Amino acid sequence: MDSYVDARKYVKEDAGVKVDVSVIIPVHNGATWLDACLASVEQQQLQQNGAVLMVEVSLFLDSCTDASETVVQQWIPPLQRKGCCVTLTTEHNSSPRGVLLSCTVGYAKNRAVEQSRGEFLCFLDADDVMMPTRIRKQYELACKASNAIVGCRFVRDPPESTVRFTRWANTLTQEQLQLQVFMSHGPTVIMPTWFCHRRVFDHVGGFSEEGAGTPEDLIFFFHHLRLRGKVLRHDDELLVYRYHPQATTFSIDEQTIWDLRMKELEARVLCSWEAFTIWNAGKQGRKFYRSLSKEAQRKVVAFCDVDAKKINSFYTYEESLERPKPKVPIVHFTEARPPLVICMKLELTGGKFEENLASLKLEEGKDYHLFN
Repeated sequence: MDSYVDARKYVKEDAGVKVDVSVIIPVHNGATWLDACLASVEQQQLQQNGAVLMVEVSLFLDSCTDASETVVQQWIPPLQRKGCCVTLTTEHNSSPRGVLLSCTVGYAKNRAVEQSRGEFLCFLDADDVMMPTRIRKQYELACKASNAIVGCRFVRDPPESTVRFTRWANTLTQEQLQLQVFMSHGPTVIMPTWFCHRRVFDHVGGFSEEGAGTPEDLIFFFHHLRLRGKVLRHDDELLVYRYHPQATTFSIDEQTIWDLRMKELEARVLCSWEAFTIWNAGKQGRKFYRSLSKEAQRKVVAFCDVDAKKINSFYTYEESLERPKPKVPIVHFTEARPPLVICMKLELTGGKFEENLASLKLEEGKDYHLFN
């Protein structure tokens, strides 16, 4: 490792001071956004019950080729004057170990956590901006639930990007944060809003370091849930979440996420169901059926739909090697036998699908799970 700054230089004089919160910022070529990002750290309101939270800023710069190191160096004195200790390591390789384009994946996040000292971890991407009360408010919530990933509502920038996703994430109920985890959107609290006790990170074992294209946040999230970890959300908008072409989101293959969600759904839900119905006899529902293991396919008793052209017919799985080929009946949704896996996207039918679902008076998490 080629360390541009000795990380110990910034913690030596405060070595005996207890750090309450470490802000974890992994960076690769983030100079465009770092000024605003670090300014939002410096502007945090850290008064907590008459005391001041001790905050560390832990930055891991992964093979930056832009002015990221220069920007960070310029922010060290203002952050220290604020009372924050700064831990900084830079690594120079022929190509970044943990990043693609401007955003980091597991490798750099793990290194930033490993070098930090805080009892709690506040994750922050280099291209995002915290509201002034973020650390204080999430700290208050996390102190009451040390086994939880605590997220928050966020503001999307620009506001017209990913409107449906933003509305979904910001309006989930507390119960839905634990239930709607198989959706294509990813974790029910987005990674740049995560705040947790260090024990949560240690219990999971850190982020996957499989490299570019790996949904390390979703892998971590699912592992956390399997370990019976909780998910909470502060209902204030405490982060500006930027949308731009260089974001890591664009580097992750949709099929990779689909396969991961399928595996998790089978392991956590379908394994305990004796039989179930798939809501949607169209493209998404059939893809879902084909993606199931053979054991899970045998549990599918029907598809359900509203399309009169499909109802009272059968779906034949032509690609199956079984003989005879599996044939699954298609029924009207009012005749569907719960439990159900619902492969319908929300807010695309003018409210009709949501109305149909509500009419059945089913309980989410017991009678159905959403997978879309």
